[in-house]
Amino acid sequence: MSNSKWSQYDSEIFELIQSIESDTEIAKTILKTKSTKSDVDLLRTYVKRYKQKNKGILDACTNVGISPESTPMLWLKTKNESVRVTNPLYKAPKEFSFETLAKEVIEDLKNYVPKYNKIVYEDKKDAHLLVIDPADIHIGKLCSAFEVGESYNNQIAVQRVLQGVKGILNKVKGFEIDQINLIIGNDILHIDSPKRQTTSGTPQDTDGMWHTNFIIAKKLYVDVIEILMQIAPTHVTYNPSNHDYTHGFFLAQVIETHFRNCENVTFNVDIAHRKYYTYFNNLIGSTHGDGARTENLALLMAHESDSWQSCKHKYFYTHHLHHKVSKDVMGVCVETLRSPSGTDSWHHRNGYQHAPKAIEGFLHHKINGQIARITHLFSLFILCTNLFF
Repeated sequence: MSNSKWSQYDSEIFELIQSIESDTEIAKTILKTKSTKSDVDLLRTYVKRYKQKNKGILDACTNVGISPESTPMLWLKTKNESVRVTNPLYKAPKEFSFETLAKEVIEDLKNYVPKYNKIVYEDKKDAHLLVIDPADIHIGKLCSAFEVGESYNNQIAVQRVLQGVKGILNKVKGFEIDQINLIIGNDILHIDSPKRQTTSGTPQDTDGMWHTNFIIAKKLYVDVIEILMQIAPTHVTYNPSNHDYTHGFFLAQVIETHFRNCENVTFNVDIAHRKYYTYFNNLIGSTHGDGARTENLALLMAHESDSWQSCKHKYFYTHHLHHKVSKDVMGVCVETLRSPSGTDSWHHRNGYQHAPKAIEGFLHHKINGQIARITHLFSLFILCTNLFF
């Protein structure tokens, strides 16, 4: 019966059965006045068979007030038996595609994006590149001070990033800046699923809904870029990451589209796991840090970047670990950055805690390479656990 041309009316038939007894009247109600007598007779026969074949399922669904099309199975339980029945009337809902959502959002943004006036910057005599890298922000992570000794949620995440970026800019006021490289991604979002899981399915303690945190992250990046572009032309580099491999990529595409009419901001936000940026005598690589091993990054840079031979100073900024590591590997300085995010239950239980919370930046001279590391640290207020009731 499900292959019949009349099966498209199953939902209406079920609804009408509740109030109309006559099969002929049900057929006429569905087909209205546009049908022939032959069509009414055929649909009446289909309704009769529909009721006969599915009587038990229809009666059961009517008794509990649910639609037979939304119930994949039913249980028949008596004092002595328990039988599971597969419901032939069930219709599986269409799967929701995040890829489709991303394309729709990006297309909508293309039709309406802000207009930015071009900023003309003063010439700088002894200028530098400023790399700003808010790493592992984890918007949506929830940390309870009662358990781990510190609080963290999406609002604290936003406050720390904005404070960190402004703090770094304040610390480099004595230097002339002619370019900024903002590195985004790197677990900007804590989860990658409505089920509150990472991309690989690991459950997380979360604050807020996934869609709310997506919008919060979008606004945060827009605010940060609008601050930085007032200082110097800003290049945005995106690193895919393990907590938000799909949502993070969609977010980066949305941010690029938001600034598509801005001449002072450029982007490299494709899905490649390693990105490279050249500033005069500096070759700067960035990656999340959950993939290629540290000792292989220098060789990968040599193979993947066209600027390997022309640049004397080479750096790779990595993330993922939430604590500071810095080492020279075959002429490449590999640095793992600190994170501003708090410690959740799992990390606290396993002792992965007490690394300084910070956002970091780096100053690169055209000729001499990296000349300064700038760290904006956050003070943590530890909750006293000696509570009295």
